[in-house]
Amino acid sequence: MRRLILLTALLVPLAGAAAAQDAGGFLGAVADALGDAPAGSDDRAQLSGRIVQLLALFTVLSVAPGLLVVMTSFTRFVIVFSILRSALGLNQTPPNMVISAMALFMTFFVMQPVLMDSWEGGVEPLLENTLTEEQAVARIGEPFKAFMFANTRPKDLALFADYAARSEGVEGELAAAETAEEASWRALVPAFMISELRRAFTIGFLIYLPFVALDLIVASILMSAGMMMLPPVLISLPFKVIFFVLIDGWYMLAGSLMESYLPVAGG
Repeated sequence: MRRLILLTALLVPLAGAAAAQDAGGFLGAVADALGDAPAGSDDRAQLSGRIVQLLALFTVLSVAPGLLVVMTSFTRFVIVFSILRSALGLNQTPPNMVISAMALFMTFFVMQPVLMDSWEGGVEPLLENTLTEEQAVARIGEPFKAFMFANTRPKDLALFADYAARSEGVEGELAAAETAEEASWRALVPAFMISELRRAFTIGFLIYLPFVALDLIVASILMSAGMMMLPPVLISLPFKVIFFVLIDGWYMLAGSLMESYLPVAGG
């Protein structure tokens, strides 16, 4: 054990030094490439643009999980699936990994038109050097902004827009944004989140109703039979599962969730 600890203590500084040396070598190569290129030349401008694009890519990848939650349909899907599992009375079936994966792939399916518009309108021209970074960022965000605006309640958007105006010292009631271009990102993103949460909990309530009815029926039968010590949930669980299977619940639920976005995502 002591030898292992000593070996680890020796290897960690060596690994850190090697990583620092590699990073220094990479940065040195970049600096040499920039220094060799003449000032104002196209090669230097292209190399600088590629470096900026690389840094932007790393930044986007680091915040991608958060963007996935706040700017797509992932929130609604994962909440509805979690509520369905609770309504069925199943603690860990399906597992959290399965629920998250199903919500993730359904999100990609629903958001595919938005992602394609973002790619064709902003990312692809940026890679072809036909747009600047500022123009590309604006075009990449336009499809997502339109998607969020179409799925956000005007009441929620007005709430955050009014607070943003008051925080900036603007007095008087502001007119609600009528188009996605008029809405600000600062107000649109949180408004979209609370709108998604409201819809997800509404769907969850409707999902809970038939299963609660089954629990009440089973509890009434057990009490009438004098079996009050037997947990009703234990008896109603297989009936709830077979009921959900017989009505083809996964098909109905997945279809309803996707159709709730279909007019927006497809149009």
